[in-house]
Amino acid sequence: MMDKLKRLWATKTKDDEWWSSFVTSPLGILANYGAVEIDQITPNRITAASFLVAVVATFGIVVGGDGWLITAAILIQISHILDCMDGQMARYRQVSSPEGSYYDRLTDQVQVALWFGAAGYAAYVQTADVTPVFLAMIGIAFYNLRGYAKYVSLEIETAFDPDYPTKMAALKRTKPTAGLGFGLRANWAWFLKEQRKVLAFDEGVFVFMLSAALIFDQLVPMLWLFAASQVFWGTSKSFRRGQNIGKNRKIPLQK
Repeated sequence: MMDKLKRLWATKTKDDEWWSSFVTSPLGILANYGAVEIDQITPNRITAASFLVAVVATFGIVVGGDGWLITAAILIQISHILDCMDGQMARYRQVSSPEGSYYDRLTDQVQVALWFGAAGYAAYVQTADVTPVFLAMIGIAFYNLRGYAKYVSLEIETAFDPDYPTKMAALKRTKPTAGLGFGLRANWAWFLKEQRKVLAFDEGVFVFMLSAALIFDQLVPMLWLFAASQVFWGTSKSFRRGQNIGKNRKIPLQK
């Protein structure tokens, strides 16, 4: 049992986002303990199931009412656990594929827009104020800008240096410092260190933030935080990527 859990733990993404790092990803590993033995359950089917659950959660937010909002919060967590499971299963079975990674990331991007768009609508219904709708739109736009700037910069850097993606991937490789086989002190130190990731305001933070707002009926404050954080990170990350392109290039890119 412990040997299998260790092998499953080794499939955990080393640079997991905040909430997924110590909650949904470990829960995904536990769920995969049995799921990896069932041939009919595949990583791509888990990706599809995760997205389907995310869509149902969106429906719950739009319908509104305490019961549906709490249900939506639970479904968002289930969707994210499934989102962690698909990659873990692919790595455990050694069947990872570019296509699977593509659809996994694509659905992640879409469901963030669905959730926060629905949250903006729900807050509008509650307050009869259109401001939450604009906050949701601003947050979604600048969150998408983060991803767009990342891949545009990657395309430009790769045009100059075909080995650039490989070099960047090598920089991300880190040895595990916690988990099964490590002591309590090492795991506690890792847990405390992970908490600073909350300031990244990425999908791992959204899953917690949106679920909490749905449960405690605090959609408007959450949307202000969502919009402000994405304007800050979308702008700053885009600017820094542009600076890095300039620093890394000695000659201008020919169009």
